[in-house]
Amino acid sequence: MKDVIAIETYKSEGILTNKLKDYLQLIKPSLSIMVVFSSVISYLLAPKVVAYDWKMIVLLFVAGMLVTGSANAINQVVEKDTDAVMKRTAKRPVASGRMSVTEGWAFAVITGALGIFMLGNYFNWLSAGIALFSLFLYAFIYTPLKKVSSVSVIVGAVPGALPCLIGWAAGNDSLTAGGWVLFLLQFMWQFPHFWAIAWISHNDYTRAGFKLLPNESGPTKYTAIQTIIYSLLLIPVGVVPYFIGMSGMVSLVIVSLANIFMVWKCVQLYRHMDVPAARSVMFSSYIYLPIVLLSLLADKIA
Repeated sequence: MKDVIAIETYKSEGILTNKLKDYLQLIKPSLSIMVVFSSVISYLLAPKVVAYDWKMIVLLFVAGMLVTGSANAINQVVEKDTDAVMKRTAKRPVASGRMSVTEGWAFAVITGALGIFMLGNYFNWLSAGIALFSLFLYAFIYTPLKKVSSVSVIVGAVPGALPCLIGWAAGNDSLTAGGWVLFLLQFMWQFPHFWAIAWISHNDYTRAGFKLLPNESGPTKYTAIQTIIYSLLLIPVGVVPYFIGMSGMVSLVIVSLANIFMVWKCVQLYRHMDVPAARSVMFSSYIYLPIVLLSLLADKIA
């Protein structure tokens, strides 16, 4: 009965409106915006970007959303059967049957090609090449690997951090030390962030056959220790921008405090070993990244 009501509601809202909602859900807007945000900030941090051209910023944002949306669309097409058995993802357009696999693939190809072309045409083909590599790695290596081994998290952290290099390359026309530091910061950040999510959704992920936690036994002390280790690694990485002249004392203090905060949250997860503590790590990681990136940008502007 509920399914019939849902279908009738879907039809009554209008085909065009519902189709737009499905496409929006296909690109995972909240995730895509967070990813593209790091790319835009990295672009603004590039030494060659001395004046902020809003046209170029908007173009980078749109191109990034298209490429990221393409990767997310491919992910949903490939994992349609898996998504269908998980409560969190069962209502996605391809998994629910509202959108065909062919339509999902067509959307992914068009948005991906357009986004990569925009990067190459308006910025440079180095940034476009990195974006293409990131798209391939996420959609065709990381996505199927999730059901094979927890090593997938390490593999997935690479395309997760590549937006920093895309933005840096777009602004600097080359890959220099600053871009690699930003890449490393975002790479390390993803482990406590993602393992906290995997901890919270462990039952759903297990039902779907995903192997995402470092211990196959599930949320264990070992997993909590791993989050602490990677959050500790953020501390030395976080001071590098200061020592290479990329930032000043203010951002050094802010980044250091943010890193210590993340370590403390991960220690709390080890102490309590429960979902509320994992959720606290997850939300803290969402706050951490914009604070760190914006503090670096504020130092450059100052």
